[in-house]
Amino acid sequence: MPSPIPPIESALSELPRTTGLSAMLAGRLATSIRAGEFQPGDRLPTEKQLVERYAVSRAVVREAIARLKTDGFVETRQGAGAFVALKPGLANFRIAEPGLLDAADLAHVFELRGVVEVGMAELAAERRSAADLAALNAAFARMEQALQSDENGAAADDDFHAAVATAAHNPYLAQFAAFLAQHFSATRALTWQPAARSSGGTAAAQAEHRALLDAITQGDAQAAGVAARRHIAQAAGRYRVADRKHKG
Repeated sequence: MPSPIPPIESALSELPRTTGLSAMLAGRLATSIRAGEFQPGDRLPTEKQLVERYAVSRAVVREAIARLKTDGFVETRQGAGAFVALKPGLANFRIAEPGLLDAADLAHVFELRGVVEVGMAELAAERRSAADLAALNAAFARMEQALQSDENGAAADDDFHAAVATAAHNPYLAQFAAFLAQHFSATRALTWQPAARSSGGTAAAQAEHRALLDAITQGDAQAAGVAARRHIAQAAGRYRVADRKHKG
């Protein structure tokens, strides 16, 4: 017998009809699976039940199930439906699309940035080459030019952080950073918006970049880690993301 459809605070019928509707449905179902509302081996509601519950088309449901299958949350059986995988969500790593991140998700993303980017900065200070420093300085100069000319320096900002990852000289870390960059980029973009410029946030971020660049140039791993941590904390503040205190 199919597992009951778990209660969810708002049905997808209340959400705007966008091309990301299947992603929203997949996200809701993944959340239910993570919360234990569907146990490994449980059968998900039928396609018909999901269509009726969320007032979406069969195509949206099928695409959502396909996403869940790709991400390792479910397994499909011919003629039997979709079932929760034995180890849900371990086949792939995904962060919700930027537009779908809520306040808690954003806090988690910034926390992840802190873990990853602080370590990268420390390694970059220890391992940077002349070519790495040239790339860092070039990206920084482009950001400086964007700041002075009132232009959007988000792309240069991304390139600067990518150069830090490259300077760490760990191919696996660089690949992971490249994957995360598509999500981190959305959290950096706010720095270059008009509101941030008028409030001084853009200039503050550039000063933070300067501190990070100086520490890496000087080969000071401790200072690089401190500069990276401060930059991310300040960026979270500019994004109005509350600090997540340890709970234990």
